[in-house]
Amino acid sequence: MFDKLDFILEKYQELSAKVADPAVISDQANWQKYMKEMAELEPIVKAYEKYKKMKSELEDAWEIVNMEDDEEMREMAKEEAKGLEAGIEEIEQQMKVLLLPKDPNDDKNVILEVRAGTGGDEAALFGGDLLRMYLRYAERKRWKTEIIDINDTGIGGVKEATVMIKGKGAYSRMKWEGGVHRVQRVPETESSGRIHTSAATIAIYPEVDDVEVRIDPNDIKVDVYRASGNGGQCVNTTDSAVRITHLPTGMVVTCQDEKDQIMNKEKAMRVLKARLYDKMMQEQSDALSAQIKSQIGSGDRSEKIRTYNFPQSRVSDHRINMTIYKLDQFLDGDIDEIIDGLITADQAAKMKDFG
Repeated sequence: MFDKLDFILEKYQELSAKVADPAVISDQANWQKYMKEMAELEPIVKAYEKYKKMKSELEDAWEIVNMEDDEEMREMAKEEAKGLEAGIEEIEQQMKVLLLPKDPNDDKNVILEVRAGTGGDEAALFGGDLLRMYLRYAERKRWKTEIIDINDTGIGGVKEATVMIKGKGAYSRMKWEGGVHRVQRVPETESSGRIHTSAATIAIYPEVDDVEVRIDPNDIKVDVYRASGNGGQCVNTTDSAVRITHLPTGMVVTCQDEKDQIMNKEKAMRVLKARLYDKMMQEQSDALSAQIKSQIGSGDRSEKIRTYNFPQSRVSDHRINMTIYKLDQFLDGDIDEIIDGLITADQAAKMKDFG
């Protein structure tokens, strides 16, 4: 680990010299590239410098313990040494986490898809609950949201919805939400008080650019049609809605959020690229050995990841066996506790293989 830290420190110092060089400063493209590299390395460098400072202070403290004749001074030095040892252990753990391989998609925007599962109106109502939960979560994080397409029931339910979430680090937190979400509650129409179980599927994709995914225009079929819905801006009298079919895979993406056909096509293409990128990543992941796959959950859309139990006001995440009893707050977008738990568990699993 320390060889790696010394290498990073040396690289950081080289970059510091470069960004101060007038010749580099005049080349804005290169200067910005170096500044970005420095910003990525800075948290590790700061932690390592703090670690080395504390190690030096610890050596000084133990020297006082071993050499000082004054008993009171020796006891004070012992106490200081204990505190420094605890701090050094903590910062070693921090450095291990900082050195873990980064997901290159973590800083990207997110495309989120909600699909109600079996269960009729009740499943659609739960789909609506989840959509609102994520919109509230994005609002708490001060991320921007943009509904690309929605198929609602008109009574608060959502059969399908596609949303763009824009914000720094959005994917790093939202990526844990992909999978099957199950709800257990008594429907309002249930007179006998019997608990019904239904589900909705969440898909999370990082937004990608043209460099990462190129689509041959001959591989897509574009249909335009008149937008429909339950009223509001989604309904108009022109053929502005767009349906794109990717012929090689059969993927279909629709967008009718905008009144402008060109804008709807652009949004639909962004979703299609994200889906194709996700498919490509999944295929690469499947080719990896099980040993180096994430042990917390693959984000597979068929994997049941969480249960929302209304009678007990309980939310249970099955990947880390974590249960909290604040369902109302959770559905209002207060979901960080479980996401933090998933991130911590993932880091712990990866650190087992840390060399």
